[in-house]
Amino acid sequence: MYNKEIRITGPDRQRKPVRAVIRTYAEADFDELIRIQAESFPPPYPEELLWNHEQLASHVAHYADGAICIEVDGELAGSMTSLRMQWNPAQPDNHSWTEVTDDGYIRNHQPDGNTLYIVDLCVRPKYRKWGLAQLMMQAMYQLVIHQGMDRLLGAGRMPGYHLVAEQMSAEQYLEQVVAGELHDPVISFLLRCGRMPVGVTAHYLDDEESCDYAALMEWRNPFIEVD
Repeated sequence: MYNKEIRITGPDRQRKPVRAVIRTYAEADFDELIRIQAESFPPPYPEELLWNHEQLASHVAHYADGAICIEVDGELAGSMTSLRMQWNPAQPDNHSWTEVTDDGYIRNHQPDGNTLYIVDLCVRPKYRKWGLAQLMMQAMYQLVIHQGMDRLLGAGRMPGYHLVAEQMSAEQYLEQVVAGELHDPVISFLLRCGRMPVGVTAHYLDDEESCDYAALMEWRNPFIEVD
């Protein structure tokens, strides 16, 4: 069970540092975690894809180490969920979010999997630009190292793609974001976190802004030699 206290400052660097805690989430957090998701993913994001109590309970039951949240001065501000899976980088499959996460229930979690797969990451809008997502991502990197996995992997939404979808393919869009020629709110953030693209997956999520595409992006364990 993860529990780490740190001090952080918000976007206004003149403010005094405040107390933040990254910890495993529990049943008492479920209602607030659902509210955070609703705030973080407003329409046109499909409401049926927001967490429910049964999914959150399944996260804790199957892989509590990968179910974390962050508090700022006692208020829940965001969460991040993951599972372990076996993944062969030589044969990256074109999968959907529903397939790889067991429709968000993670009952397909493999305790000996070589890869930590990110199921979800969200931060309450009023805490954007506080660096909370990066802090939770770093906690997941630590989990990869601590449990001896090869990598962290996840499919990032490409919410800026719909603006240029008639002009280029999803692969070309990703290439231009990586090159710094275009900015994408999600993909550019993941690049800053040290994640690197390994491909594009189609029909990943019912997501109008991304035209249902997602960029598959990894972070490799620096202490393990990965082919």
